[in-house]
Amino acid sequence: MSEAQAVTGEEGIAREMTAFQNNILIILAKEPMYGLAIKRELEDYYGTEVNHGRLYPNLDELVELGLVEKSELDKRTNEYSLTDDG
Repeated sequence: MSEAQAVTGEEGIAREMTAFQNNILIILAKEPMYGLAIKRELEDYYGTEVNHGRLYPNLDELVELGLVEKSELDKRTNEYSLTDDG
């Protein structure tokens, strides 16, 4: 089961997200960032290491939900930014 799941509400489909995913959106509200920069921000906030295995699946899920846009900075680096819905 994924960390975010769709829930139908009175006003259509709302997203139930974890605090971790909300924190990613808050970080991206400042400016678009690449994955490692997001990881560092989260580590500063939590005061502990954030594993790639937790970060990137959550970023991918936020992309699938249409809240975050993923674009390629170069062949090895992706940049993440909020969409209008995000």
